[in-house]
Amino acid sequence: MSKPRIALQLYSVREDCQREWEKTIEAVAKMGYQGVELAGYYDRSAEEWRKLLDSLGLEVAGAHIALDSLLGDEFKKTVEFHKILGNKNLIVPWIPPEKFSTKEAILETAKLFNEIAEKLKAEGMRTGYHNHTAEFKRINGETIWDIFFGATSPEVIMQLDTGNAMHGGVSADEVLEFIRKYPGRAITVHLKEYSATNDKAVIGEGDMKWKEFLSLCETVGGTEWYIVEQESYAYPPLKCVELCLKNLKKIMEE
Repeated sequence: MSKPRIALQLYSVREDCQREWEKTIEAVAKMGYQGVELAGYYDRSAEEWRKLLDSLGLEVAGAHIALDSLLGDEFKKTVEFHKILGNKNLIVPWIPPEKFSTKEAILETAKLFNEIAEKLKAEGMRTGYHNHTAEFKRINGETIWDIFFGATSPEVIMQLDTGNAMHGGVSADEVLEFIRKYPGRAITVHLKEYSATNDKAVIGEGDMKWKEFLSLCETVGGTEWYIVEQESYAYPPLKCVELCLKNLKKIMEE
């Protein structure tokens, strides 16, 4: 299997994108990122995004979109937009808490994701779910995460966010275990540092076991994209994401 490529979740530089959309995406390409994951469109059409990304040699690694945009009449519009964009990974980053409030609710939500995944398959696309911290709470001894991914089909991407998981009380070793437990499900993963002593740490400055994690992604996870995300800033956001990329490449070369 070829090495996963590296993308940036643009939420990391959202204020820059809001201010200077084109210049910000250009800066991201110049740093050496191979792709981007979208979180909002900044009032640009799919055609405008595609034109800019193509001109910079950037691919779309995925997009964070609302669950509602994959339901009912919105489904077709969403698929059309992302086909123009050249994006096949439609990741839901949040759902209403009641959908994860009981085991029954989680199983019902898993069923919904399976149905969406089946519909998207016909379009050459995939859906997935991205964690924050609440997914690692336990219901009768089982984490919400395990109940959900234990009940979803292999087609539903498990977009594990390392930093969010550790903020949710998961140890670095447990993060590794999730990749082992769900082989081939980590098509895209979010690389976010966690440090017990420095809440502004960038990749390589904290407690995450990066070498082991990357190795598992490449041998077990089926990972196609490493997606860097930074949400706390010791420097301006663009500088932070540049440092993340630099440190990540160093770790990958070791």
